[in-house]
Amino acid sequence: MNTRRCSALATLLGLLVSLQPIAGQDGGPYSNGEGTLMLAQPAVSAERLAFAYAGDLWTAELDGTGAKRLTSHIGTEFNPRFSPDGQWVAFSGEYDGNTDVFIVPAEGGVPERLTWHPSADIVQSFTTDGSEVLFASGRNAYTGRHQQLFTVSRSGGHPEQLPIPHAFKAAYSPDGSKIAYTPLYEAFTQWKNYRGGTATRIWIYDVADHSVAEVPQPSTRSNDTDPMWVGDHVYFRSDRDGEFNLYSFDPSTEAVEKLTRHEDFPVLSASAGNGQIAYEQAGRLHV
Repeated sequence: MNTRRCSALATLLGLLVSLQPIAGQDGGPYSNGEGTLMLAQPAVSAERLAFAYAGDLWTAELDGTGAKRLTSHIGTEFNPRFSPDGQWVAFSGEYDGNTDVFIVPAEGGVPERLTWHPSADIVQSFTTDGSEVLFASGRNAYTGRHQQLFTVSRSGGHPEQLPIPHAFKAAYSPDGSKIAYTPLYEAFTQWKNYRGGTATRIWIYDVADHSVAEVPQPSTRSNDTDPMWVGDHVYFRSDRDGEFNLYSFDPSTEAVEKLTRHEDFPVLSASAGNGQIAYEQAGRLHV
């Protein structure tokens, strides 16, 4: 183990992961500035939290205790996602000079590579039964401006492309009947409060009839991203009120509700699992 990884391990195990409830509460246990910073891209299951730190993936209990490293390859790992039963973690890894889909037992083990294409394969989630991993890739796109969605079996094999023209981020509804996704790339990562023609939106695809509904945006536009499902509601990040916060969308009433009210730093890297949402804000993780 090299010096960098030893230092990261000592730092992380010496402090607790920063966590707070989602339901509109700000401040919480981090208001005193304590806790490990630079934790990113959280994923949540019924019992554990997974996240990226110092180029590797780690897991911890939901209260931040029991942190342990899940990966230790010299390449960078990112975008962890738990299987619905919490037994597996899928992630994208930059191994051997390329970004591909990998899977590893949540309790630890040797990661198994699932994709081998030269294009970057970015993990999004699992299918609802946990048998396949959903990922985005530009492998079949005619331009670098677009990506498409694919699934690959947890046991490996040839990926299958979904019948959605182009998408960057996506998640299945709990019953698998719908997919919430962003069709466009995220220009706001270059220009904060971007309101141009490619402002990111969320569409909801019906698997049965291939119809699409859109999460409504204000007349001034907004950037809506990181679509997630909890029950029959779609949750997402949006900068429609200024800084990025969490919102929910009820497809039955088309009502949009603001859930968090961070004003200092944006909500980042949100994902859902087991009826909970985990997100990054100001270098800390919140559940």
